[in-house]
Amino acid sequence: MLGIDSDNGGEFINHQVYDWCLQNGIKFTRGRPYRKNDNCFVEQKNGDVVRKTIGYSRFEGQKAHEALSDVYCFLNPLLNYFYPTLRLAAKEKLPSGRYKKIYEKEAKSPYQRLLESPHVSDEYKAELRRRKESLDPVKLKKAMDEARDRLLKLSAIEGNIPSTKVS
Repeated sequence: MLGIDSDNGGEFINHQVYDWCLQNGIKFTRGRPYRKNDNCFVEQKNGDVVRKTIGYSRFEGQKAHEALSDVYCFLNPLLNYFYPTLRLAAKEKLPSGRYKKIYEKEAKSPYQRLLESPHVSDEYKAELRRRKESLDPVKLKKAMDEARDRLLKLSAIEGNIPSTKVS
């Protein structure tokens, strides 16, 4: 890890995190207040992944933390190994002043991008392949849905009605 680009909340900016970054030689930066585009890639994933999966509810307490951890335990391998995404390849400024976004021709998962990267060692690529072989996307999706349903039911029990439907 080379750096952390955090949000401005106290849960991100504190002495423990800052000291840990200094001890480990990790660059620590933060977004500016009221500048939501400072961490645009994180914010994009919040909307595209987090909000679509668990909704907009606020979860508090140890039970909610454990339930949310269960959701991410299954969601992360799905996202990293099996769900492809398109990457922005370029932007062209049009005569009107607007921009035209040009995306890669083929969607790839983060796993595929790592295997194609010349910056990743062959040993690490072999480990990634071994991990992928042990994963079953159908079982992961089913387990993630069940974990999400448990989380949303816990939220409903505590009086915090989620804004997504439990399927």
